[in-house]
Amino acid sequence: MITCFIEYRIDPGKLDLFEQYARNWGEIIPRCGGELIGYFAPHEGTNFVAYGLISFTSLAEYEAYRVRLKADQQGRANFLFALEAGFILQEKRSFLSCIEQTYLQGVKAL
Repeated sequence: MITCFIEYRIDPGKLDLFEQYARNWGEIIPRCGGELIGYFAPHEGTNFVAYGLISFTSLAEYEAYRVRLKADQQGRANFLFALEAGFILQEKRSFLSCIEQTYLQGVKAL
């Protein structure tokens, strides 16, 4: 399992637009094959950094997901929404692997 860790630098005056962008991915990402862990917006402290975390079984699955995402009509529309509204100023991606003995330790089943 790998997790794509996306760090965004956003315009803090357009936080509501970033939140809409993130909510839109809530439907699109799972449909295109990603396991959406979540999007995280600034709450207290630094007001211009946000995160998105999406897991995949492998880097090859991530690459296949990216192809499906670019072909997805709602996915393309969400990318265009971000571009036109200008609320994302910078985006960085890192790929992380989980240390299994630490994952979800202490989390109660819902």
